[in-house]
Amino acid sequence: MPELLVELLSEEIPARMQGRAAADFARLLSERLAAAGLAHEEPRAMVTPRRLAVAVSGLPTKQPDTTEERRGPRVDAPEQAVQGFLKANGLRSAKQAEVRDTGKGAFYFAVKKTKGQATAKVLPDAIGAAVQGLGWPKSMRWVGGQFRWVRPLHGILAIFGGRKLSGALALNDRTALNFTDSTVGHRFMAPKPFKVRSFADYQAKLLKAKVVLDPETRKADILKQAKRRIARVKLTLKDDPALLDEVTGLVEWPVVLMGQIDPQFMDLPAEVLTTSMRAHQKYLSLLDAKGRLSNRFLLVANMETPDKGKAIVAGNQRVLRARLADARFFWDQDRRQTLASRAPRLKEIVFHEKLGDLDEKVDRIQALATEIADYVPGADKDRVRSAARLAKADLVTGMVGEFPELQGIMGQYYALQDGEHKDVALAIAEHYSPLGPGDACPSAPTSVAIALADKIDTLVGFFAVDEKPTGSKDPFALRRATLGIIRLIIENRLRLPLLKAFDLASLSAPVAQRSDWRRVAGELLDFFADRLKVALRDKGVRHDLITAVFAVGGEDDLVRLLARVAALETFLKTDDGANLLVAYRRAANIVRIEEKRDGRAYDAEVEATALDQEEERELYRALSGAAAAARTAVGAEDFKGAMTALAALRAPVDRFFDKVTVNAGDRDLRANRLHLLARTRVTLDRVADFSKIEG
Repeated sequence: MPELLVELLSEEIPARMQGRAAADFARLLSERLAAAGLAHEEPRAMVTPRRLAVAVSGLPTKQPDTTEERRGPRVDAPEQAVQGFLKANGLRSAKQAEVRDTGKGAFYFAVKKTKGQATAKVLPDAIGAAVQGLGWPKSMRWVGGQFRWVRPLHGILAIFGGRKLSGALALNDRTALNFTDSTVGHRFMAPKPFKVRSFADYQAKLLKAKVVLDPETRKADILKQAKRRIARVKLTLKDDPALLDEVTGLVEWPVVLMGQIDPQFMDLPAEVLTTSMRAHQKYLSLLDAKGRLSNRFLLVANMETPDKGKAIVAGNQRVLRARLADARFFWDQDRRQTLASRAPRLKEIVFHEKLGDLDEKVDRIQALATEIADYVPGADKDRVRSAARLAKADLVTGMVGEFPELQGIMGQYYALQDGEHKDVALAIAEHYSPLGPGDACPSAPTSVAIALADKIDTLVGFFAVDEKPTGSKDPFALRRATLGIIRLIIENRLRLPLLKAFDLASLSAPVAQRSDWRRVAGELLDFFADRLKVALRDKGVRHDLITAVFAVGGEDDLVRLLARVAALETFLKTDDGANLLVAYRRAANIVRIEEKRDGRAYDAEVEATALDQEEERELYRALSGAAAAARTAVGAEDFKGAMTALAALRAPVDRFFDKVTVNAGDRDLRANRLHLLARTRVTLDRVADFSKIEG
């Protein structure tokens, strides 16, 4: 079956946008083909800095014929209704409609048969719509038109079944790009255009023209060349997958070269060197046998040169030397002042218009961290106070101003130089962590206290001024902050009551009234519950069990909550747990239905003397014993014991439903039995809200 090949040739696409754009273009094109009734195989998408390419196999040569039917009025309907139906469906008379007996009488049917078009005639519109529908984080607009693209678009290659498609893409009122069957290779090494017939032909000719189309192949080639070069000097490549992906998106023909850092800069902190190389120059750092930063680096050029890259290496070393000279200046200047002497300048930086400046935030962090230290084993309050006061001070240094990625890290270096305790210095470096799922979580007590205080203050402050995340928008990264708090608590097994921490943070947050704060605290806990489900999803923890435990209320200790969830999950995997869940739902449903029918709640105490059958009395005794045992076990945090107490209810509940008729003829007896079933629900809900459990 014929194959479709589309290539969008443009100026260089930013590396960070390439992968998403290729996937989106393939998806949009696939959707347009499906909407046109064209069956096809899964599209293959490739991307380089200059081109997006999608190949689609398995397409038919023409659209399938379609038949559309619409039922009209009965044949004996008023003439006005019949004529309205005929006009709406483009029929001139009733003779053009079909008459069918549906079993409920004879009706008019309008049958419209559409002959499928040749696929080659349908594809240009589908391609144009897919191109127009592709969105970019940032884009440019052609003068005099509405078409937007990330960079100037130079050509659209469109081939179906080995032949060029007829079509064009309008860029503005005067300019359009006609579809073509030719493309170009590497910008400098093979700029001449060449024609292609298929995806295989396209990929092979691009390779001859010094373009490696597949990003994964380019990445593998970079690693292969890199390992070959570093093997000669006995160094290893510093692991940096994100940088490797970015470098792969910067070149069409990767050529790995090795450069050297000027020896005069090797006494700068390793983080300064790697940040200068990584953030601005996209160099790959190398490590020696002891894991220390080497004075050599790798760069990935986009072309071969007659001198084997010597001029490229020399030019890059010259640029790096200038950047490191700037870093050396900032390093020397910053160390002339103590970190503590810089802290007052934080008043000059606004944290948020409704939450004050950074100096005020530091005051809040210091107060909150001192309180949180009580819940962090091994935390020294004096060190916590010192670390909190200095945590943000490096933001006003020259080095962090030039390299914002080094915030916290430079504070650690400067604090150590000033003679601060190593725990204080480490806390300054780690208090922003963890920044994501792949980031290490602090474990040092001082670091944990400061990191928690910083994130909780941010979260509470923004919720207090009603700057909460909405939909996919989260401009202040509150979801990330919440996940960081969750990791800090769980991974360090801290018994920190969240509601108390929120309350302490709120004392200095701009909450108009304490009544407002109660509402905000509830919203915060709900937000935490949602983030906790996300954080634990990859670990296989069921989200409905987290909801069930949170719904009991009063549970804000994450370590204890997870212990309850684990015990509940284990219990539900047993026969007793599974059957008791079924019985709970049966009891809850009966009570709910009868309460709705009677217009009253069956939440009164059970009259023990009015229990008529032994099965009723047995269930009543079992509920009394289970409630007391579960309450005691939960209080002692023996959640396995609480589940064991609930398991004892299974047999009495089963026998009750087997032998007892709830809706008895006697009104008082029926009400008492409904009270008993309601008590069953209440007893189980003391451990977890079983109504929230799925399955």
